[in-house]
Amino acid sequence: MSRVHDVAVVGGGLLGAAIAWGLARLGQKVIVLDEGDVARRASRANFALVWVQGKGLGLPPYARWSVEASRQWPTLAEALREQTGLDVHYQRPGGFHICLSEAELDARRQLIEQMYAQGAPNDYGLEMVDRSELEKALPEIGPDVVGASYSPHDGHVNSLRTFRAFHAGLRDFGADYRASHDVDRIEPQPGGGFVLHTSGGRIEAAKVVLAAGNGNERLAPQVGLFAPMMPTRGQIIVTERVKPFLHYPLGTLRQTDEGTVMIGDSKEEILDDRETRVPVTTVMADRARRTFPLLNRLNVVRTWSGIRVMTRDGFPIYDQSASAPGAFVACCHSGVTLASMHALELAPRIRDGGLGGPPSSFSARRFADAPETLLNADAAV
Repeated sequence: MSRVHDVAVVGGGLLGAAIAWGLARLGQKVIVLDEGDVARRASRANFALVWVQGKGLGLPPYARWSVEASRQWPTLAEALREQTGLDVHYQRPGGFHICLSEAELDARRQLIEQMYAQGAPNDYGLEMVDRSELEKALPEIGPDVVGASYSPHDGHVNSLRTFRAFHAGLRDFGADYRASHDVDRIEPQPGGGFVLHTSGGRIEAAKVVLAAGNGNERLAPQVGLFAPMMPTRGQIIVTERVKPFLHYPLGTLRQTDEGTVMIGDSKEEILDDRETRVPVTTVMADRARRTFPLLNRLNVVRTWSGIRVMTRDGFPIYDQSASAPGAFVACCHSGVTLASMHALELAPRIRDGGLGGPPSSFSARRFADAPETLLNADAAV
């Protein structure tokens, strides 16, 4: 068959856009197949953190992968700015996870001990900070704050501008973006390559990358892959603008480059993003105002819910198919944090035809119910 495109990336959200941008930057002829603005994008439900601390408990390579993502983010931000003129406002001042009780503080301390005991990298940098030290960095904290954990690798970014920059960059590289092209069926071809049947027509490509978030669970088996997902709903509150007071991102609270304050600290096993639940936003707002009492006087200007991508165990999945060579799948919850790795590290490996390296630690073969064809295949080499 004639291969019209080098790579078809299924999914135009932040994950798919980062991989597609990385491939197009390397000279690949890329087509992005996307549902468009009707999609329930995780890109709209993220908290815009480039977050390292706490990641990797139970899978140490995830901690190392996240640290490296933080290191690569300045390179990605500068590359996007040089190409598109868009400043994504990436900052890495370090970040805090606030504890509002001694019980929370003890639990956080135990997590850090477990992280290092299981093999977190020596430069992971996660440490506990007592209240007196915390007050130097966050002088506006309230009396209920007893301490925090801190990581120098943590930061944040304007994620919507990053999303825009990736898509602007894709256009500049000559990639073909097709909205209203949700993929129904993928057919591996006997002579190599793939035919993708979409709501907008038939697409041919030599390789295919599944980056469709929770939709990967349905598409992956069509190319001999496995993507067990467990999506969740999260809610976010945004306040009116206020003068800068928060110069470090927190795990559940951050001040944006525009001056608004984002509050997000919820996880529900609900897959309906058409409404928000007042009991949830009440708890989020209460913890926020206990952390910074000055928030009491600010108006809420927006609140929304969104469906977040989540694999069954919370860790990324990167795999390539043994039965359909040229097919890849990428699933992760941390689309913002890992965008640098997807664009700068994963994309070159997909171009070269083999994942190798750290991504092999994230194969879906770790799941006990993975298909036998996957368990027996060296799918990540």
